[in-house]
Amino acid sequence: MYTAPSSSSSSSFEFSLFISTTTMPINKVKVKVKPTSHLHLLHLLPILSILFPLSQSILQKPPPLPILPLPSAPQLQWQLSDMAMFLHFGPNTFTDSEWGTGHADPSVFNPTRFNATQWVQVAKDSGFNRVILTAKHHDGFCLWPSNYTNYSVKSSPWRNGNGDVVGDLAAAASKLGVSLGLYLSPWDRHEDCYGKTLEYNEFYMAQMTELLTGYGEIKEVWLDGAKGEGAKDMDYYFDTWFDLIHQLQPGAVIFSDAGPDTRWVGDEGGEAGFTCWSLFNRSDAKIGGTDTRYSQGGDPYGHDWVPAECDVSIRPGWFWHPSEAPKSARQLLDIYYKSAGRNCLLLLNVPPNTLGLVSSEDARVLREFYELRRSIFSYNLAANSTPTASSTRGGSSSSRFGAYNVLREGVYTYWAPEENRSNWTIHMDLGGPVSFNVFRVQEPIQMGQRIIAFHMEVLNAAGQWKVVAKGTTVGYQRLLQFRTVQAKQLRFVVDGSRGDPLVAYIGVYKDQYLDSGSSQRFFNGTASQVILEKVGCKHSHLAAAV
Repeated sequence: MYTAPSSSSSSSFEFSLFISTTTMPINKVKVKVKPTSHLHLLHLLPILSILFPLSQSILQKPPPLPILPLPSAPQLQWQLSDMAMFLHFGPNTFTDSEWGTGHADPSVFNPTRFNATQWVQVAKDSGFNRVILTAKHHDGFCLWPSNYTNYSVKSSPWRNGNGDVVGDLAAAASKLGVSLGLYLSPWDRHEDCYGKTLEYNEFYMAQMTELLTGYGEIKEVWLDGAKGEGAKDMDYYFDTWFDLIHQLQPGAVIFSDAGPDTRWVGDEGGEAGFTCWSLFNRSDAKIGGTDTRYSQGGDPYGHDWVPAECDVSIRPGWFWHPSEAPKSARQLLDIYYKSAGRNCLLLLNVPPNTLGLVSSEDARVLREFYELRRSIFSYNLAANSTPTASSTRGGSSSSRFGAYNVLREGVYTYWAPEENRSNWTIHMDLGGPVSFNVFRVQEPIQMGQRIIAFHMEVLNAAGQWKVVAKGTTVGYQRLLQFRTVQAKQLRFVVDGSRGDPLVAYIGVYKDQYLDSGSSQRFFNGTASQVILEKVGCKHSHLAAAV
């Protein structure tokens, strides 16, 4: 920076330059010049810029290399959505059954007050930004007027056979800014061609094409390998289906027991394993025959990115039944901690009733569930803390990878340590005593899933560091609960990682509804040690998995 000459003397003058480079702090340099008729200050500036290369101060350290496998853009968008709402609806709703036979008369389907906008509004008001409809369940009844079967809404009395549930839902979702997904059951108990491999695969792909070309953007296609005992034996051309789906809807993710884009978590209770990798080996999984333990935990050595989806119903059944009641908001919150809080997407089924509406009692519970989450997670109690790190990529003065990034919402900014370090710690000075019982941490998953094990500790009144919670995988999001602690300082310590760990966000919260008598949901240390030994890593890089 140039300042005005200090003298107007015709014999000489001085001016000052303030110089800062990567190797030199800001310094004031005085230059004395004896001008001539051909030498002016403007002529000196190019020379000085060579002597003092100011551009060095703006060079940045590039980001670290991502660690494979990585999520695709649709997978990343899917995982950031946190939750989705499943909508099981069809003849089973009216026959009080779960698995229809495929022989129910289409006349039973008549939702006299059907309102897809109400479904989507309930979902949106409850914090869900995606809805997935059972366009066809195992009974084969289609909720759209398919050109390939008469077993559909066009044969029902609803709207005199002119109704289209899929069409109404697509319009409502588009209007309210909610993403749409569709479930098309491979098992079809109605169609005569089921069991004839070539004929049925042609039929299925024709129906899939109708759905993916007639209703705008579809963000998720849901299918499974469910079959009842005695079902006809036939082959599904899954790979061909997947190629068709990605061709027609390139922005959609495909769910099945084994991917290719998202996987079943292995149970229908909405609970992921305490360790849950988005890494997976599709070659080790088979749709309809995957090891549920493998699905729950994923694979730290996996070559494919296939994150888990936790499906569970708000009621005991998947379809609406008049004799059943919804789970409580507290129960849903516990499920949220064990699914979305363990690197999964929570897919909560909310079945519409025979009127064609989300039941008022379900809507009330969902609203309470939303308020519970809002009361806990709306404010990070560490938001005003001062974070520092054991090291920072590019040096302590680097702003791009500094520890303060962990207080920024989202995964696109993050703390990165200096390379080839063995200590990965983030220290947070909370600025005063803070009481909390929930810890949240996120990784920038677009850079790969890295953290294998970690712990969080607080500085107690005696000036000693005390471990409060331990965990293994992090991924998109990890939530840990524990008995309420009060602390002025905390430390997040990574004990094992695939390559250098990266941390996108850290938060602490107070869950006032947490029962301290039944909240022992954190590791006592044994399980995390087993994980580290299994993958050959304790506070080091997992070279074989990189």
